[in-house]
Amino acid sequence: MKLGLENLLENQLSLIRNARVGLIVNPASINQAYEHAADLFFNHQEINLTALFGPQHSIRGETQDNMIEWDGYRDRRTGIPVYSLYGKTRIPTEEMLAGVDVLVFDLQDVGTRIYTFIYTMAHAMQACAQFGKKMIVLDRPNPIGGTEVEGNLLEPEFASFVGLFPIPMRHGMTVAELAQLFNKEFGINCDLEVVLMQGWRREMWFDQTGVPWVIPSPNMPTLDTATVYPGTVLLEGTLVSEGRGTTRPFELIGAPYIEPDDLVAELKSYNLPGVVFRPHYFQPTFQKHANTLCGGLQLHVIDRAKFKPYITGIAIVRAIRMLYPNKFEWRQPPYEYVYDKMPFDILAGTDKLRKQIDAGAPLDEIEASWRADLSAFMNKREAYLLYS
Repeated sequence: MKLGLENLLENQLSLIRNARVGLIVNPASINQAYEHAADLFFNHQEINLTALFGPQHSIRGETQDNMIEWDGYRDRRTGIPVYSLYGKTRIPTEEMLAGVDVLVFDLQDVGTRIYTFIYTMAHAMQACAQFGKKMIVLDRPNPIGGTEVEGNLLEPEFASFVGLFPIPMRHGMTVAELAQLFNKEFGINCDLEVVLMQGWRREMWFDQTGVPWVIPSPNMPTLDTATVYPGTVLLEGTLVSEGRGTTRPFELIGAPYIEPDDLVAELKSYNLPGVVFRPHYFQPTFQKHANTLCGGLQLHVIDRAKFKPYITGIAIVRAIRMLYPNKFEWRQPPYEYVYDKMPFDILAGTDKLRKQIDAGAPLDEIEASWRADLSAFMNKREAYLLYS
C-alpha cells in the first residue's frame, strides 16, 4: 500500500521539481512512518516549499470547532508562512499564491459530503484555474470504503461550505476521484494532476489498508466515528446533542428530555440493518447541553457492510421528533457561514427532508424519494473511478 504522498515522493517527484510549491495539509497529512508532509517537503533537497495552507482546524489541529476562524502565521517547525483557508477567505487569494507555481493538496477525507476538506480542495482548484497555477491532489483512502453510496443529492440553492456540488451524503469516492469529478462535471477546469495510491481497492475500509489513523479533525477520533458520521451529523441541525463534548462524538446522541429506553424501543421497531441502539446517559463537557445530564443512546455498528448510516441518522431525528414533539427543536442559523437557511437544510442539502420528518413520512418513503437521483449520480461517477 502506498499513499499518494509516498507515490509522489518516491516515483513522481518530477511533478514538483524546480517549482515553487504550496502545500495544503493538516495533522493527518502523514506517510506510513508517521512523518508529516510539511516536514517531508521542507527537508527534501529537491523541493522548494514556499507556503503552507490550512483547512478548518489549521495545519496542526490548533482550532477546535465550527465557525472558529483563524488568521495566518508562520509554522513553528519550518518557518514557512501558513495561510488560512477557513477564515476571512476560504479561497486562496492571488496574494497567497504569488510565490507558488504548484499547489499540492494532501488531506484525509472521511467519505461524507459535508466534510469541509473536499471543498477546501475545490476552492483551491478554482483559485488555480483563475491565477494560472497547477493543482496536484495526492490521493488517500476513503475510510468507509469506495463501494457504498447513499442519500439525496444536494440541491444548488442549498450550496455552502459543507456542500458545494450535487453529490450524495455518502459518496464512495476518494479525494482524487472527487477532484476529477469537480473539475470536469462542475466546470472548474484547472490544470489538475492526481497522484494515485498503490494497492487500494474500492471495498477496503481504512482498517484494512495498514495506513495509520490520525484524527483528521478534533471530533473525528476513530474509524467508528467516520462510519456513523454520514447520518448522525444531521443531529448538528437540531438542538439534540450529537455527542460533541464526549469521548464518542456522533456515536452518542441525546438531550435532557429524552428517555433512553423509549427512544431505543422506537428505533428497534424500524429494523434498521447492521446497527444496535443501546440506551445511554452522558454529560457533554462542551457544546450543546454542556455539563447537563442527557438521556439518549449509543450506536453500535455490528455489520458495517449492511449498515446504512444516512437513513439511520434520519431515523434517529425522526424518532426524537415524533416522541418529543413539544421539546424537540431544529437549530436556527447561522451554520458554516450561512445565515439565511436552516442548518438542518444546509446539512441535508435540501429542505425536503426536514419537511418529510415534520410530516412523519415513513423511512421507506424518504429513502425512495432520492433513488432516481442517486442512480443518475452513480452512472455519472463511474467515469471518474480510479480503482477497481
